[in-house]
Amino acid sequence: MAANLKRVFYVKYLAHPIFSEHLASRPDVRLDRLENDSSDEVAAPILAAAHAYQVGAARDELAPHFHVDAELLRRAPHLLIVSSNGAGYDPVDVDACTKAGVLVVNQSGGNAHSVAEHTLGMMLTLSKRIIESDRRLRRERDVNRNDLIGHEVQGRTVGIVGLGQVGRRIAALCSGLLGMTVLAYDPYLSAAEIAARGATKVELHELMRESDFVSINCPLTRESRGMIGPSEFALMQPGAYFITTARGFIHDEDALLEVLRDKRIAGAGLDVWSKEPPPPEHPLLQFDNVLASPHTAGVTREARQNMGQIAAEQLLAALDGGRPPRLINPEAWPLYSARFRETFGVAPA
Repeated sequence: MAANLKRVFYVKYLAHPIFSEHLASRPDVRLDRLENDSSDEVAAPILAAAHAYQVGAARDELAPHFHVDAELLRRAPHLLIVSSNGAGYDPVDVDACTKAGVLVVNQSGGNAHSVAEHTLGMMLTLSKRIIESDRRLRRERDVNRNDLIGHEVQGRTVGIVGLGQVGRRIAALCSGLLGMTVLAYDPYLSAAEIAARGATKVELHELMRESDFVSINCPLTRESRGMIGPSEFALMQPGAYFITTARGFIHDEDALLEVLRDKRIAGAGLDVWSKEPPPPEHPLLQFDNVLASPHTAGVTREARQNMGQIAAEQLLAALDGGRPPRLINPEAWPLYSARFRETFGVAPA
């Protein structure tokens, strides 16, 4: 096959250098890099020739004109595959891709251990009131430790919303390591499938009402956007904690602010936000019982390398005609298959 026949590009950054190392080993693949501020003179020919786009998963780190929407697809008429750096794919209009016969893939599971550990760390830190203790010590003298009595998590109940790669890892840690009861809400899994993943299937309202810890671990989709709002927060116990390492916009930040202000829940652990990173003056950052991080749950050296490896292997296999294992829009396959054959002269497997 001719050198550099298959064209891949990315904007600003990759999950890990291992991605570019893998692609560099293939003489038939060319990898181009653009910046958020790349001029149209530089970007236009790269988009026009591209077959694959390795896109960043964080919407606020990517310039809007490089988000994958109908306009970008118009500028990239030969694009066949959009591959997210992470498990999420916020900057990608999946419906527009499907309509255009463009596959969307992610790296689901590549950072599952990191996100699950972050979730567990938040649970322990909040329940033991470590973050509150730290802040009190930094600004007060003669802190009364009896004002900071926490709880053990042993034997308590965690409710997991979304029992995919991350959710099932959290379930295993909580039940096996800490002896917790695990409930799960996932409308796409049967009770038997959820039981096999270490949890008991419940409806969302039941999970919100019965859990000592509510952990959000589902993707941001049309169905999950705004799923946790005022009525859901109102169901939570006064001593319960809300934790999310999923995506912003799944929960209503204003509704969470209200229940925290009224002391109707015990606290929150927030790794994702409607605007990332949130400004220091964000109202939710003013509470001592809110543990915050800037979407770093999956940001570890191990996870980044794993994500880069998975992304490179999956993308190269797809460009060689394989069916990607982490396909978000399988309904695009018939049109994609025809476009792939038109481009490369062979039909994908």
